[in-house]
Amino acid sequence: MNQEQLRERIQASLTLAGMGDALGAPTEQWSIDEIAAHFGGLVTRFETPTPDTFAGVNGGLRAEVTDDASQMYYLARALVAAEGRLDQAGWVECLLDWVRTSPKAGFMGPSTAGIVKALQEGTDLASVGVIGQSRRKLTGMGTTNGAAMRVAPAGLVHPGDLAAACEQAFVTCMPSHDTGVAISAACSIAAAVSRALVTPPSPDALGEVLAAAVEGATRGEAIARQRARDVAGPRYLARLEAALAIAAQAPDDRSFMSRMEGLVGNSVLAAESVPAAVGIVAYTGGDPMRTIAIGASIGNDTDSIATMAGAIAGAWRGLAGVPAAMRAEFETANRADFDLDAIAAGLGGLAWRHWQERGHG
Repeated sequence: MNQEQLRERIQASLTLAGMGDALGAPTEQWSIDEIAAHFGGLVTRFETPTPDTFAGVNGGLRAEVTDDASQMYYLARALVAAEGRLDQAGWVECLLDWVRTSPKAGFMGPSTAGIVKALQEGTDLASVGVIGQSRRKLTGMGTTNGAAMRVAPAGLVHPGDLAAACEQAFVTCMPSHDTGVAISAACSIAAAVSRALVTPPSPDALGEVLAAAVEGATRGEAIARQRARDVAGPRYLARLEAALAIAAQAPDDRSFMSRMEGLVGNSVLAAESVPAAVGIVAYTGGDPMRTIAIGASIGNDTDSIATMAGAIAGAWRGLAGVPAAMRAEFETANRADFDLDAIAAGLGGLAWRHWQERGHG
């Protein structure tokens, strides 16, 4: 791999994640049946989000990203500014900058929203969502997919270095997603993206990318046990194993999506939507267009699922098979807010440096 190839894969990951987000924005919270009836099958075209979606309520337009990919792009720019080593203070400032300046900050997930409010008011972060006089927190606080949906740049800047990708991912989990399940899920996505960047885009290499997702999840669990909090509920790794089994056995798209929804889930919870996203990559073989199309068609938290799955598929397979006109529409719709060429160039330079530091290149 040379520097230009690395940059191209990074740009593909950022682009396909954003396209997945924009593709899933009009179907968020819809059921699988509603989506299939409206689109005549899988979602393969951009539409303007309607008022019964979060993107529609927030003024989202056709082919525009939502809070999901916009947070990811802000994180990518912050990593470039920090020379690839973003610390906790830098991440918090990045998050608050997103809240202040992004038109997509009108809606944010419950875990992020609570922490942002506390940061703005200067209140004790440890008290957010606490139940009564205990130190336990409300169900859902810190267990959603907000960290995983935005975390891809932590993997992009550390190609092939799963440990470094997970350490950077952990920084972006705190303080909003400070639970074992959210950290495990975020590290799983970061590690899969990291390995995908340096894995040959051939069918027999898919196992390496999926193994990295499992390894990242395991590393995330270990990090969380030492530096975060444990919560009751399903383990991410267990749901990931179930998602990969469904992907291996599904005979067709409809069966795959229905079983994934019924047995793993597709909600905003990290233990549902994140393993579903990895499962989609396994099922489609990482095919870029099919990956984001199924992510946008699987129901419920479609934009987040398609964002995460798209980030992995783009890092591994590039943009082969994605219609040029569709990509151009996406880039035009988001160009005023995000210069993906510049972001990819910045991340690419840092990733190449880290790759060389590890004895490659």
